[in-house]
Amino acid sequence: MKTILKVLIICACMVGILTSKANPNVKTEKLKSLKSITKTKKQTIKVALLLDTSNSMDGLIDQAKAQLWEIVNELSYAKCEEVRPNLQIALYEYGNDNLNSLEGYIRQIIPFTSDLDEISKALFSLTTNGGNEFCGHVIDTSIKQLNWGTNQNDLKLIFIAGNEPFTQGPVSYKDAITNALEKDVSVNTIFCGDYNQGISSYWKEGADLAKGNYMAINHNQATVHIASPYDDKILNLNKQLNQTYIAYGKSGRQKMALQVEQDSNARGYSEANAVSRTVSKSSHLYNNATWDLVDAEKEGVFNYDTFKQTDLPIELQGKSKKEIKAYLAEKRQERETIQNEIQELNLKRKMFIAEQSRDKENLLENAMIEAVKKQASLKNYQWE
Repeated sequence: MKTILKVLIICACMVGILTSKANPNVKTEKLKSLKSITKTKKQTIKVALLLDTSNSMDGLIDQAKAQLWEIVNELSYAKCEEVRPNLQIALYEYGNDNLNSLEGYIRQIIPFTSDLDEISKALFSLTTNGGNEFCGHVIDTSIKQLNWGTNQNDLKLIFIAGNEPFTQGPVSYKDAITNALEKDVSVNTIFCGDYNQGISSYWKEGADLAKGNYMAINHNQATVHIASPYDDKILNLNKQLNQTYIAYGKSGRQKMALQVEQDSNARGYSEANAVSRTVSKSSHLYNNATWDLVDAEKEGVFNYDTFKQTDLPIELQGKSKKEIKAYLAEKRQERETIQNEIQELNLKRKMFIAEQSRDKENLLENAMIEAVKKQASLKNYQWE
């Protein structure tokens, strides 16, 4: 009996020793795995743009349309811990008499999305009329409606632009800002008019309370587009770039048509604006995995084993898995070559424009980029 007890005691001790040795390793592996997941989780810059679309704001809407792509291009150079963050933009309009009065003359035009073509389409759909501008109400609505997420490394920003007193409406701007801060969202205010008038109408106080920037812009100042010797080359490359997209699925052709439509909208504004859009299309922020096979395969969205032949474009239907892979690899290589060439030409273009215009214009683009960079630095975001 004693012998049996000794054996049991020895076995128990051995199990304890082995367990104590094994557990740290298991925990270490789990910690390594968690660290790896945390490290590879991409940060996102989330920007909600709240635009006053009352009668006096035609100039503001004009600037937003004209400068969207330059803003996107500047954000494409951001890095956080050597990783390029994603970008999501949401768009609201407020102060337009055509909107529902029971909802505070507010409309969500588009929720957070990384689809740059949809964002462009939304901006070009805006018209002005009226109205009653309730800043606190639209801020509060965007905080409650949008998915701001819980990632502490995300940069979460609201930009509200208008020219009426910040205090108007049934919702207190102070309460709305309190709700924003609880979700780690900074509110930046852009007064369309005289700087001191914006202060006296509480736009600066709103930004100060919300840990944001207060800015005043001349919303009626026309955007100056500076042509460069590289513009024609970039625009020609855009045509080649479009040929590398392979539409798939039910929405593929519609999305490809939207791509062309937004190219046209940009060019209809000015050649320089079309160039800026092309540069955006050459960056990592222009991702169309939901409808383009090349991006879908790269992002792991397209599954060769489960796709339906009818989801493929006609030229790929009936092809083997090997043939489709080879075709997409060729298109990806072609696209990357074109995108790199566009980026190289854009560096020369930026230098040319900087030499031609050394004055800092008082426009929406400059105000937004300045605020983004200032607040991004607090979360270790850097620019190349």
